Amino acid sequence: MTLLWIKALHVFFMVAWMSGLFYLPRIMVYHAQTDVQAVKDQFKIMERRLWYFVTPFALLTLVFGVWLIGLYGMEWFVASKWLHIKLTLVMILYVYHFYLFILVGKFARDQNTHSSRFYRFLNEAPVLLVLAIIVLATVKYF
Repeated sequence: MTLLWIKALHVFFMVAWMSGLFYLPRIMVYHAQTDVQAVKDQFKIMERRLWYFVTPFALLTLVFGVWLIGLYGMEWFVASKWLHIKLTLVMILYVYHFYLFILVGKFARDQNTHSSRFYRFLNEAPVLLVLAIIVLATVKYF
């Protein structure tokens, strides 16, 4: 029963984290499109608050994921090739998460050098990663 609760919390925090990761670059799209300083200042607040709001979800996703691995055991971990691929993709998401932090900082200093098109791509790219992670975790093909 504990395993199912830990798994449920892991999934919940992952969904909350992904919601923020999908929305933050969308705000950046709009931020990159505006030349009005008052609007830029509002986007800066939104970006900073959202990043700090979803970061604990990223950490809790990690905590409950590691806890799950511990509950399943080292033998299971070694035998689960799908999990190794999933964890590699998850690490890419964490790199993406912290890259967004760098971009939030650049926007905060009015040093954005990217177009709104770049942020559109940045907004859509992690969807494929999340799809692959969910398929790996559900199907467990390997």
